[in-house]
Amino acid sequence: MKLDIVKYPEAVLAEKCSEVKEITPELKELIDNMVETMYEDDGIGLAAPQVGKAIRLIVIDPSGPKSREDLHVIVNPVIIEREGEVDSEEGCLSCPGFSCVVKRSEKVTVTGMDENGNDVRIEADQMKAIVLQHEIDHLEGITLVNKVGRLKKAMYDKKIKKWLKNQ
Repeated sequence: MKLDIVKYPEAVLAEKCSEVKEITPELKELIDNMVETMYEDDGIGLAAPQVGKAIRLIVIDPSGPKSREDLHVIVNPVIIEREGEVDSEEGCLSCPGFSCVVKRSEKVTVTGMDENGNDVRIEADQMKAIVLQHEIDHLEGITLVNKVGRLKKAMYDKKIKKWLKNQ
């Protein structure tokens, strides 16, 4: 089932997410729904807070948005190693109409669990590294809007207020 994407400035996007304690049937259903939502919205990554759940869960498929060849589900992801630096032009499903250049690590190693509770370790570079960092930021309550200067943030906040008023 496709889920609604939570939009900035909703409070859940600013929360530090809780660790997942166990893999339950409800969690597996949430994972399936998040994957479906990510694909239907032409995303390449989605974090649980983007669908209103303040838990440490992400789904990514950096082969997208049209291709669907590299799906990863990561429960309780943690970046354990970083290397290099790269500028990345990014957008976000939770920040419609907003994009910015973000400094990211060029390579990362992420650990966590898959949807069955098995340990995973992903060594990533290029787009996969960027997507992992972007989605893990969401679990810390950080959106792209938090990554820009005051002026650009103020302009986006003004645009959002106008959108909300016109709904």
